[in-house]
Amino acid sequence: MKRRSFLQTSVAVTAFAGLSTSFSSNAFSREPISRSGPSRFQMGLAAYSFRDYFSFMKGKAKKPKNDAPAIDMNGFIDYCVENQFDAAELTSYFFPADADTNYFLNLKRRAFERGVVIAGTAIGNDFTVGKGPKLDAQIDEAKQWIDKAAIMGAPHVRFFAGTRKEIDEQPERIDEAIEALEECAQYAGQKGIYLGVENHGQLTAEQCMTIMNRVQSPWVGMNLDTGNFNSDDPYADLQRCAPFAVNVQVKTTMKFANGETSEADLPRITEILRNVGYQGFVVLEFEEVNPYENVPKAAKRLREALKQSHSQE
Repeated sequence: MKRRSFLQTSVAVTAFAGLSTSFSSNAFSREPISRSGPSRFQMGLAAYSFRDYFSFMKGKAKKPKNDAPAIDMNGFIDYCVENQFDAAELTSYFFPADADTNYFLNLKRRAFERGVVIAGTAIGNDFTVGKGPKLDAQIDEAKQWIDKAAIMGAPHVRFFAGTRKEIDEQPERIDEAIEALEECAQYAGQKGIYLGVENHGQLTAEQCMTIMNRVQSPWVGMNLDTGNFNSDDPYADLQRCAPFAVNVQVKTTMKFANGETSEADLPRITEILRNVGYQGFVVLEFEEVNPYENVPKAAKRLREALKQSHSQE
């Protein structure tokens, strides 16, 4: 076995062993994503980075912040081209309410003509609302966005499983969320679309790994958001979850359990991804102020970190 392959395997096995001891009452029934060869990254940008400047927010028209020029999805695709991003994540919040099949097909055509990959879309569902009409409506809407993703040719949809608070207060909610994910995954798999469960809603690494362990569908993985773990060691949380990542969103800030924040160590994050052999999209999701001014700067930092990681292969 080559040294590179040995290191990748060793890291994955170590992470897996550590997790096994953490979940002694819930043995693993599903292995991490199987990949061979060196890590490979395609850098993208999330439309959410320009959330204050889109003309629509969840179907409702709105004015851009500070009366700045408005942007739409066509303009966002053009921005990705101009700033040398390989891929664009088209967050669902910013589509107009009347977006129909032709609208999504035209976006697909525009992205193809401009040489940008549509990495996926992102929805804001919540599967811990409790069984009943609310959860049924969440599942129905999720399936509608799976259909829209298929029209756009987007291979991935970011899902929110639910919230830490609901699961902590009502443990059965994680069972309901997993059941809902399985139903959506069966539907998505028929269209060849991955569902990436994001570590959103204050979910802990343990809760995320419980979901990854128990969801049986091969069409479910993690949408690993580097800035979403609020813990004593968010980098360790990333390391635990990285073997199940099917999409990665990189933020420029890390959060800690004591309420403190720090600038993200992008070389360290890319090293975590490299050590588990991650292959796929690495999407910048900029949540700070003045994206027109600061996204290019953040992109430069991330691009340098990814290139540095690649040179170490």
